[in-house]
Amino acid sequence: MIGLEKFENLISLVSYFKDNDACKQFLKEQRWGDDVVCPYCGHHHCYTRSNGQFRCPNCLNNFSVLVGTVFENTKISLVKWFSAMYLISSHKKGVSSHQLAKDISVTQKTAWYILHKIRSLYNQENSIELSEDVECDEAYIGGSEKNKHESKKTEGTQGRSLKTKTPVFGMAQRNGKVVAMKTKDNKSRTLMPIIKQFVKEGSRIYTDEYIGYRSLVESEYSHSVVNHGAKQFVDGDSHTNTIEGFWAQLKRSIFGIYHFVSAAYLQRYVDEAVFRYNSRKQSESERFQSMFKRSIGIFRYADVKNVG
Repeated sequence: MIGLEKFENLISLVSYFKDNDACKQFLKEQRWGDDVVCPYCGHHHCYTRSNGQFRCPNCLNNFSVLVGTVFENTKISLVKWFSAMYLISSHKKGVSSHQLAKDISVTQKTAWYILHKIRSLYNQENSIELSEDVECDEAYIGGSEKNKHESKKTEGTQGRSLKTKTPVFGMAQRNGKVVAMKTKDNKSRTLMPIIKQFVKEGSRIYTDEYIGYRSLVESEYSHSVVNHGAKQFVDGDSHTNTIEGFWAQLKRSIFGIYHFVSAAYLQRYVDEAVFRYNSRKQSESERFQSMFKRSIGIFRYADVKNVG
């Protein structure tokens, strides 16, 4: 069985996966090895039918290797799917639907669908625990007013205003991982439960002077503040440069590659940026391996449609 580490670049990928049969055989090997498992009832030792599908001797269902994967019911060539996954995983700031459409020769609408279906694989795990030195901060996406006509500008949108912007809250462990998510607002009652869920008690938390962090309980965390309003950005070990670096990466991808992101789909783009940041030390083949393994896990089409 060929290993995913073989694919060090796009040329090696398309040279190996020349047609759908090669792709399906690879999926079978990666998913089940020599023991085909029924995706409906979990029974082992399913057998191959003459048409290339499989049949479960327990529940008597027929199924293909695509059932239960991100590729289920697709009419798009698996060669294009695999190529798209590699391109998406290898671009540091992401790839737009227009560019992907050109790269794999599909319509822009199809490329947009592929991108969002793959983004649904990026869901962050609720079990992640950040510890030691953790920086917390908020970002505000959308609502740019500078290019609008004076008569169409919305007043009072500066700073942390949510009139035209969507808040995103992020936590970054220094020399570690990032967790980030879209939030309904930036109030303390919203941020504190998130911090308690993802940041280990006893950790050192670094923030700016925002009033929403004042309710951090000193018995649970040590809290250091840098006063950005007074142009203070570093005070000894106190700074939020790590999470600020993540925000810069997120905004470069949104404004430089995608240009516009609706609030409904914003979390998908945040998840993608988190995946790229947390896998920043991996090679392109390692990042592709991670994405591919997610694609053959338990998957439902509803995961693509459910946004909020």
